[in-house]
Amino acid sequence: MEGLAKSAVSREPDLIYASTAAIALAVLKETESVPVVFTSASDPVTSGLVSSLRTPARNATGAYQSAGDGLRRRMQLLRQMMPSATRVGLVLDRRATEPVRQRTLHEDAVRNVPGMSLSVAEFTNFEAVAKLLANFRREGVQAVFLSPSVTLLGRRREVAETAMRNKVALIGHRLEWAEAGALFTYGPDVTDALRRSASLADRVLRGAKPAETPVEQASRFELIVNNRSAKTLGIAVPAALLKSADRVIE
Repeated sequence: MEGLAKSAVSREPDLIYASTAAIALAVLKETESVPVVFTSASDPVTSGLVSSLRTPARNATGAYQSAGDGLRRRMQLLRQMMPSATRVGLVLDRRATEPVRQRTLHEDAVRNVPGMSLSVAEFTNFEAVAKLLANFRREGVQAVFLSPSVTLLGRRREVAETAMRNKVALIGHRLEWAEAGALFTYGPDVTDALRRSASLADRVLRGAKPAETPVEQASRFELIVNNRSAKTLGIAVPAALLKSADRVIE
């Protein structure tokens, strides 16, 4: 990632678009002058992208897909789809942008669901993920949440196939996970976030300063249910949830 960031900056572009917080941070280490517009699932302030959402105060601005409210709703949806699940897991990428905060967010969200506990498994090398999922299954974990991670997202089909072999339901934060085989995803509408980023990039290219351009927060959330995966796992998704979903994969 560092090599790509250096290569992009060396071309002296008018603007660099970063699709994740990790990529944006890598670019910002290489330049304080080239404008950077990002789309981030990580908090831009705590991850160090900007000083504040209203006043970024550096050469970056973008769209923020807030995780907190979405995570609490994912917990509620899981309880509705799998009412017997009492123990859930979290696969946490230690090399992602904000692993400590992600762990805390998931622990806080689980506390709000009566009778549910959380097991956390961390990794630094992707090769360990298959073993983590197998261990979850042996421990009686029925559903596993996935923290935002470029590594996990890039190899999502492999992760989903491994989880399915272990009869573990995956819960994601963006639609690509549902398309790969997760039971469901609930999170900010990626299309909405991308539109916001594109609009910000247009403003910056027309002369706006990133340091003075507020970060925008995605406001539309979407529920995607993979009913095919649900049937394979023996999960009967309530008809009301299927009806209310923005998209159902059959």
